[in-house]
Amino acid sequence: MVMNNERRAEQRLRYHWPIWFAENFNGELTQGQMIDISSIGAAFTCYNDGSCPYSGQHVTARFSVPHYGPDDSFDMEDYIRSGYVYRIDDINRFSRRIAIKFTNPLPFKPGEQDIFALDNSKKFRCLTV
Repeated sequence: MVMNNERRAEQRLRYHWPIWFAENFNGELTQGQMIDISSIGAAFTCYNDGSCPYSGQHVTARFSVPHYGPDDSFDMEDYIRSGYVYRIDDINRFSRRIAIKFTNPLPFKPGEQDIFALDNSKKFRCLTV
């Protein structure tokens, strides 16, 4: 019997792209690396050097998300979202995984775009640069 412990209501889009964050955008921005994103939140890594946010902290993040079009193309769309940190995981002594929940969701579900319904030959054509 296979047990599925998945509690996520929405599929995530996994990709690696820079994300910049700060408590507010009047301060110094810190760069992280996006791990995955949904319309209501994101997970990213950051260096464990004192610049990582703490649990419950309000943060504002600037990032880009691939948005696929009906003609098998995609654009990177830029977003700024505020939210709060709801989980922190130590990856190793140098980095942490930060999960934030947005106060205002994205206008689409990144992990549930039409690209995932395409056959593999079309996926490769879309993603080849």
